[in-house]
Amino acid sequence: MKAMILAAGKGERMRPLTLTTPKPLIRVAGIPLIEYHLRALAAAGFSEIVINHAWLGQQIQDHLGDGSRFGLRITYSPEGEPLETGGGIFRALGLLGDEAFLVVNGDIWTDFDFSALRRPLDGLAHLVLVANPAHHPGGDFVLADGTVHEGASAADKLTYSGIAVLHPRLFDGCVDGAFKLAPLLRNAIAQGQVSGERLEGHWIDVGTHERLTQVETLIEASR
Repeated sequence: MKAMILAAGKGERMRPLTLTTPKPLIRVAGIPLIEYHLRALAAAGFSEIVINHAWLGQQIQDHLGDGSRFGLRITYSPEGEPLETGGGIFRALGLLGDEAFLVVNGDIWTDFDFSALRRPLDGLAHLVLVANPAHHPGGDFVLADGTVHEGASAADKLTYSGIAVLHPRLFDGCVDGAFKLAPLLRNAIAQGQVSGERLEGHWIDVGTHERLTQVETLIEASR
């Protein structure tokens, strides 16, 4: 199974850091954020990684190279103009192949064990969900008996973590360009084609300076 790290975001809420450094290369406890994913993916048995990029993307390529120092083979999907999550993945499908693949947002930090997702996919997607964080109290989806549903009540919902296994068939009918992933997922959910699980470990969406400090505190505490 291949894995894709989404690294094309501009990170506007992290300015001024992201004016000169792409968000995935912002250092957290001395290590670029994206390297935590690469090391975790390698430890979980992944070997082929695709990384998309847009804003200051050449810096990402220059820093990570071919991935050999992490025990990985990295290929890149440059976008120029950002294609949003759905469009970015669709553009990279030729690099990801015909089988299901793991996708993870480059701007999260987690201690999730990615090896748990190296199993056959039933349906079109498998989502990893987390308890609703303070910055997203309404949640996204309901998880019941391993199946993801839409729901009306925020009390029943969990938040999509930015970690998933997707099948290329999820993108059938899409065309190259900028589009969001969420409508495709909601379509597949309506068809009963999306499974899920809950992440019980640490997870932080590193979207602000305050949350960057949170991650550093967690990492230092674990050392």
